[in-house]
Amino acid sequence: MLSRPVFDYNSLNETGNPSRTQPIKTSGLNLILISMTILAIETSCDETAAAVYGETGLLSNVILSQAIHNQFGGVVPELASREHVRSILPIIRGALSDAETSLDQLDGVAVTQGPGLIGSLLVGINTAKGLCYALRIPLVAVNHIEGHIFSINLSREVNPPFIALVISGGHTLLVLVNRFANYQILGRTHDDAAGEAFDKVAKMLELGYPGGPVIDKLAREGNEKFIAFPRALMKSREFDFSFSGLKTAVLYYLKRNTEQHRNRHVADIVASFQAALVDVLVEKTVLAAKNHRINQVVIAGGVARNNYLRQRLSQRAETENLRVFIPEPVFCTDNAAMIAWVGFQKLKQGILSELNIAPVSGMNLATL
Repeated sequence: MLSRPVFDYNSLNETGNPSRTQPIKTSGLNLILISMTILAIETSCDETAAAVYGETGLLSNVILSQAIHNQFGGVVPELASREHVRSILPIIRGALSDAETSLDQLDGVAVTQGPGLIGSLLVGINTAKGLCYALRIPLVAVNHIEGHIFSINLSREVNPPFIALVISGGHTLLVLVNRFANYQILGRTHDDAAGEAFDKVAKMLELGYPGGPVIDKLAREGNEKFIAFPRALMKSREFDFSFSGLKTAVLYYLKRNTEQHRNRHVADIVASFQAALVDVLVEKTVLAAKNHRINQVVIAGGVARNNYLRQRLSQRAETENLRVFIPEPVFCTDNAAMIAWVGFQKLKQGILSELNIAPVSGMNLATL
């Protein structure tokens, strides 16, 4: 049982923001015992998601992926925003229904503040603000990357310190997680994210969108040594990444060869591309763990679903005496469950947000 700050939403300051009392003391008879339940909203890109999390764990997790972008080979920000507007309320209702929870049973609302697409983030944030104001409950802003880092805790408990490799369509970074809310970014991509490289190569080969799952499946039929694509920065002792050169190398290879050759060897091409990209991810992650004397590694984000990456990293970890943890596939891609988990921890600790928060497209881990 936990205590939480008490809000007085009937008393607003001049800016229209709620004033609140200090957190209730958690000693002696001043402790107020309650069972907390939190609603979480995630709209950072092209998934509209809501989840409910309580003392017993995850109660519901509803995700709607926007299929409208498939025809364009990538996410169109304006369309994403409009789809969020259409879907957000039904998704929230679905999450509450699945959790058998009513609005008046909520003790707070967590929402992704960034990073992400400004228009998409705005839909989720404004919805969360409205709910918090109407229900007189706290708002908790969550960093999307922080959600990915701790998504593993939806499957099993992994306590810091650990190295987190966050890899998705918009992010590729290595993070030293010392403890909750204490992070050190060790490296990040100089250009394309890993997932973005998958999508762009798939588009070159007209394989469809999103490219990651298609390439993952097709590459199993190919020869990963067919083409020696570059592995940028792999020999560097730093932890940064670069995938634009790899993407360009694939483009030039396709231009040098006939369409007939491409069609005959498409599985070999994507297998060789995937191997080059995964080699770098694995090498950098292992290097970071060894240099910081950390024996736990968490892989998170949409690209963490890649079977070849999981296999290669598990094999390397065994030889290096590392423990690798990867969330269940449903918690790798964007979801509100991971936002709910982080939001729940923040609510317990009294780390709350005002109603004047704004979306931050380039938010880093130090922002919150």
